[in-house]
Amino acid sequence: MPISCDAFKVIKRQTSVNNMKEQKIQGPSFLTTLFLSWFFTGKSPKAPGTAGSLATLPLIYLLHYLNVNIYTLIILIIILYTAAVFITQNVQKKFHLHDPQWIVIDEVIGMLITWSFVLSIDLPTLTTVFITFRFFDIIKIWPASYFDRLDHGIGTITDDVISGIYAGIFTFFIQKFL
Repeated sequence: MPISCDAFKVIKRQTSVNNMKEQKIQGPSFLTTLFLSWFFTGKSPKAPGTAGSLATLPLIYLLHYLNVNIYTLIILIIILYTAAVFITQNVQKKFHLHDPQWIVIDEVIGMLITWSFVLSIDLPTLTTVFITFRFFDIIKIWPASYFDRLDHGIGTITDDVISGIYAGIFTFFIQKFL
């Protein structure tokens, strides 16, 4: 008995639905999420950027404890930046996202940049590093605001790099003159 055109369309549609169910659309891999969310701090239900920034402080303590000099820190920042741009771009493109809040590796990089201007771990300095970075990250002074609007991994990460530079300069002058 021949199958009518309508019956064929129903069978084809049902097969497509079943294939989609079998494929189970998944998010980024565990390691990608671990890196981009900075050990899942970006998954915080409230203020993930603030959580990611705070979660950078143990790394800063570790780098200070290891006596990392400014040149090594710059190399580390460049490596983190490069990896973050490529991985973020891949995730954003693959999952049709634009600067999702759970990606906080950009906050980590921005905090490291801010800290690189002072390289001190006393409580007043780290408090200033944190507050000034969050301030500049939130207000996004140009060209950070320009990069924030880009629909690319470069934009997602670079706006925080620029905010980190502004915050670092500000923190340096606060530490120098107060």
